[in-house]
Amino acid sequence: MGFRTLDNADVTGKRVLLRVDLNVPMSADGQITDATRIERVAPTITELADRGARVVMLAHFGRPKGQRVADMSLKPVAAGAEKVLGRPVAFAEDCVGPAAKAAVDALQNGDIVLLENTRYHAGEEKNDPEFVAELAANGDLFVADAFSCAHRAHASTAGLADRMPAIAGRCMQAEVEALTDALEAPKRPAAALVGGAKVSTKLDVLGNLFGKVDVIIVGGGMANTFLLAQGVAIGKSLAEPDLLDTARDIMTRAEKAGCELLLPVDAVCAASLANDVPTVTVPIDQVPADQMILDVGPASIAKVAERLAECRTIMWNGPMGAFEFTPFDVATNAVAQAVAKASKAGSMLSVAGGGDTVAALNHAGAADDFSYVSTAGGAFLEWLEGKELPGVAVLSAD
Repeated sequence: MGFRTLDNADVTGKRVLLRVDLNVPMSADGQITDATRIERVAPTITELADRGARVVMLAHFGRPKGQRVADMSLKPVAAGAEKVLGRPVAFAEDCVGPAAKAAVDALQNGDIVLLENTRYHAGEEKNDPEFVAELAANGDLFVADAFSCAHRAHASTAGLADRMPAIAGRCMQAEVEALTDALEAPKRPAAALVGGAKVSTKLDVLGNLFGKVDVIIVGGGMANTFLLAQGVAIGKSLAEPDLLDTARDIMTRAEKAGCELLLPVDAVCAASLANDVPTVTVPIDQVPADQMILDVGPASIAKVAERLAECRTIMWNGPMGAFEFTPFDVATNAVAQAVAKASKAGSMLSVAGGGDTVAALNHAGAADDFSYVSTAGGAFLEWLEGKELPGVAVLSAD
């Protein structure tokens, strides 16, 4: 898609309302435990400040549902942002009204302020026009840099973009470009690795991928439902028996679309899900009746690696096994490291996203070498489902 970016924007002396995602994990004593989301938007904040903008950050924290909840204040995040940015970040006790106006009016060119949690106001999630107007009163230009919130038509994501000049920040730009390159215009052959526990949560994803990729590698617990639909005995493995007809329909649709659906050919099984329990590796049609499939086996890993060696693009969402427990992380680690190696060598574009996916790639030590790893959850999934994201659509170039 074409959208406006910072490249040709005149920001000097402008009050720039910058929507970011600072919903970072916090310990009980108010310390940020993972600053990744701040680090992702730091380039945009720094660029705006260095170009003489008066940076006014808008963000939410938690789900206060229109109420002022003390432990959902963004004040501690302002201190965390200072550490990441290496420059002062002022804080305002509200995002609208006298406190916000005073904080914005005090800014000089290059200064930065973080306004209090937008979700303290019910008008945020309702995209209330009056609340949008109150937010807009403190800005001359809107910069959207929170892709992870772009699936919500809230006041600070879509409402402002409808009311004032709006452009994409660098994080938003990178995310949309990466997803577009991987899904809308991929270099072929293209693959998708779709894992997770349940088919039911990935039905729309699978349906949207047909015709866009050449092979879909099905991993995680959801593969069990497809195996069961083929008449394979899966022991006590997690599955969704009520979705067997749906699984068969997906396999038929994939075949008609010329999209290969790659399922496990062997499995690592155990009687319980825990670290370092006794395991047995068997062909997929020999799963013991009293055991569970918890990872794919070496033959499946080899088959996936062989297929991926031919691919130029991969979209990854979901782990291949119960990677949180050893030794059921072997397949996810092996395939992730192979993709990372190909990406680093420049022979593959790899884009990954989803909470479990990011954790799995970090666990495998592979995330840094992927072409792009999204920190978005719901927005990433809705993009994979082919849905229009309100916070992205409003940025489309005229």
